[in-house]
Amino acid sequence: MTGAFLAGLVAGYGVAVPVGAIAILILGLSARTSFRVGAAAALGVAAADGLYAAAAALGGAAVAGLLAPVAGPMRLVAAVVLLALAGHGAWRALRPRTAPAVPAEARRGLDTPARAFAGVLALTLFNPATVVYFAALVLGRQGGADPGVAEALLFVAGAFVASASWQLLIAGGGTLVGRALAGPRGRRVTALVSSVLIAALATAMVLPR
Repeated sequence: MTGAFLAGLVAGYGVAVPVGAIAILILGLSARTSFRVGAAAALGVAAADGLYAAAAALGGAAVAGLLAPVAGPMRLVAAVVLLALAGHGAWRALRPRTAPAVPAEARRGLDTPARAFAGVLALTLFNPATVVYFAALVLGRQGGADPGVAEALLFVAGAFVASASWQLLIAGGGTLVGRALAGPRGRRVTALVSSVLIAALATAMVLPR
């Protein structure tokens, strides 16, 4: 049983640690807004990883096979959304700061914890390669046989804990960057850098490999 949790932990770090567009998005959100918003976005990623780990552990190769035909379109949709977020972030950084403050309830984009969680959860779910990754690990570990429910749940718990801990670390790093560059110019620079990186990573998602 403990082996299943540790396997999920290792698998979760394996898929979470490589820095991609989502990590840059979380970093930029935390720097621009607050740790609460960044942490909500981080938990959105962890929830998506947990759902995909559950699908792989309980469905195995069948789930991966169902997602394979739509992997290309889903990757394209994810890239378009990321480009839109990059453009929105750049626009927010460059627009004049003369407008009055907007209440949190009326904000758009991912600037509140609820929107950050839901938006990043949905965006992360548009990466079907994650479930293929988890399915390969699960089936390889089980020798082609589906694990029992208890073992599958422990695997999922390990994957969720790993993903959540890493993404929260990224959110915390973004908060530290935001505090170090707390002035308007510093926040403008971090927002623009974040937008450029997100756009570059989104473009890389759809380029031929």
